[in-house]
Amino acid sequence: MDPDPQAGVQVGMRVVRGVDWKWGQQDGGEGGVGTVVELGRHGSPSTPDRTVVVQWDQGTRTNYRAGYQGAHDLLLYDNAQIGVRHPNIICDCCKKHGLRGMRWKCRVCLDYDLCTQCYMHNKHELAHAFDRYETAHSRPVMLSPRQGLLRIPLRGIFQGAKVVRGPDWEWGSQDGKPAELQRRVSADGQPFQHGDKVKCLLDTDILREMQEGHGGWNPRMAEFIGQTGTVHRITDRGDVRVQFNHETRWTFHPGALTKHHSFWVGDVVRVIGDLDTVKRLQAGHGEWTDDMAPALGRVGKVVKVFGDGNLRVAVAGQRWTFSPSCLVAYRPEEDANLDVAERARENKSSLSVALDKLRAQKSDPEHPGRLVVEVALGNMARALDLLRRRPEQVDTKNQGRTALQVAAYLGQVDLVRLLLQARAGVDLPDDEGNTALHYAALGNQPEVGRVLLNAGCRADAINSTQSTALHVAVQRGFLEVVRALCEHGCDVNLPDAHSDTPLHSAISAGTGASGIVEVLTEVPNIDVTATNSQGFTLLHHASLKGHALAVRKILARARQLVDAKKEDGFTALHLAALNNHREVAQILIREGRCDVNVRNRKLQSPLHLAVQQAHVGLVPLLVDAGCSVNAEDEEGDTALHVALQRHQLLPLVADGAGGDPGPLQLMSR
Repeated sequence: MDPDPQAGVQVGMRVVRGVDWKWGQQDGGEGGVGTVVELGRHGSPSTPDRTVVVQWDQGTRTNYRAGYQGAHDLLLYDNAQIGVRHPNIICDCCKKHGLRGMRWKCRVCLDYDLCTQCYMHNKHELAHAFDRYETAHSRPVMLSPRQGLLRIPLRGIFQGAKVVRGPDWEWGSQDGKPAELQRRVSADGQPFQHGDKVKCLLDTDILREMQEGHGGWNPRMAEFIGQTGTVHRITDRGDVRVQFNHETRWTFHPGALTKHHSFWVGDVVRVIGDLDTVKRLQAGHGEWTDDMAPALGRVGKVVKVFGDGNLRVAVAGQRWTFSPSCLVAYRPEEDANLDVAERARENKSSLSVALDKLRAQKSDPEHPGRLVVEVALGNMARALDLLRRRPEQVDTKNQGRTALQVAAYLGQVDLVRLLLQARAGVDLPDDEGNTALHYAALGNQPEVGRVLLNAGCRADAINSTQSTALHVAVQRGFLEVVRALCEHGCDVNLPDAHSDTPLHSAISAGTGASGIVEVLTEVPNIDVTATNSQGFTLLHHASLKGHALAVRKILARARQLVDAKKEDGFTALHLAALNNHREVAQILIREGRCDVNVRNRKLQSPLHLAVQQAHVGLVPLLVDAGCSVNAEDEEGDTALHVALQRHQLLPLVADGAGGDPGPLQLMSR
């Protein structure tokens, strides 16, 4: 936990005592955890501005300073975003795959990561410093070694805790008895936020009782029990306004709602059916083309999760990128439209599970698949003995993999050389089309990759998803493997099943993959004009993702792309303006010398989009660069009309009367 006096405190945040605490044992003692239940208001005698009211888990409720008189009584505790996942990252202690929550990366050891539980339980060397990643694409925060640090055990309501009725209990006998609650409270304590997916899973009678004083009850609300809605806003008293379709909104008691977690690969989903809503939600999230219309209301399956949270979904015989807001969960057992092969792949054991099974096998030493077991165990002598006695078994599979594939994944260079000398099939695929070179990429083994390439393996072999080993290495963020593959002439321009080249994938990974972008863009024959299945050139894609380095590299090779339009008329500057990527917009204007008054199919200029999305920091940049403030879109609206129609900009206009100019002043000067 780090004190951050400027952090925006919100109702629902979890807190502990902070740097200016002077209130004794009100929190139940050091380590006590509480929840912010009310924010101070200007003019309030009991809870003035810059104070908050906290309900401590042990029962006490009172107000504390959050900047009042320059003092800060509280620290935020564990308020990382809910649903965050670090795909393809494995905890090197407990072996959990796809870390959820924060990622802790050792700054001393090569490619060594811990999950939060292992980090907090002092796993790995305490004298090593770590980097903390809050999301898959956030910048790391450097942490000092844990050795010698004071550790304070927390006390409060966490997963598995037994709890009793609190001071605000008003739910009759819902707990079934006067003391313990049968319901357990979650550990995250996260508040609802605009855009969250939620469901009400209560019986009608219970919901009717809970709604009294919290938005009231309407019999039509029963129709929406079990359906997924989107949080539209939070009321002043903390009730939740939920949007279910284009016309229907209900206000719920927050305790009646269950937050719907993020989607992951393999989840079965339904695309919402309202065309206008989907078009609006897709802006900046894969965009919309009319070819996507057959997917509306259809059931599909998540096949890829991008670093920015967008999802690739197989639906209606195509694969499209959707904003998660366009999707609702669908129970897999009800689905009848999924590809059978995708079902089969979903049910396969993960590679780590397969290796564990191999190492645990007690089979006969003469069993045909024994060589794979010995390689998994790293037994060089036994593998050599088996190859001498049974050379014909060199390519026999066990758990669907050959000995060479397992050795390549584990980085056992000597065993790889031994197997190659025994004439192992260097390009033999597994059931999913992965060769030994794919396995070297999966395991982050650059030296093995060089050995295989020098032995004459197919550098550009593709698997069942049309991915080469280079695609795999880029998607996993393995820089040295990427470097080795590029040095040996791997094709950097091959598209995968989504028509994404390796550079598309590197850009999607965010600034954490900047080293990979550097390597790929230095390859002499790279085609920076490549377009993926959504019609995005690499410059479009880099501008959409806000990847400034990639934008510079692409412009250096192909400045003619700067004003290239997608099918909907969006240029790179449109995409940067829409998504508030100021640095990218600056590069496009100053280095790319782009047309700042270019229009999309709706006749919107980049300035229209920046104002529409309330990206006030971009407005002066665009105006100073010569964006016309009088240009009209297809509705006849100038940027000033758009600003006036967007009520969220009005406070900014008022603020502009003082020091910094507001957006209206900027456009009228």
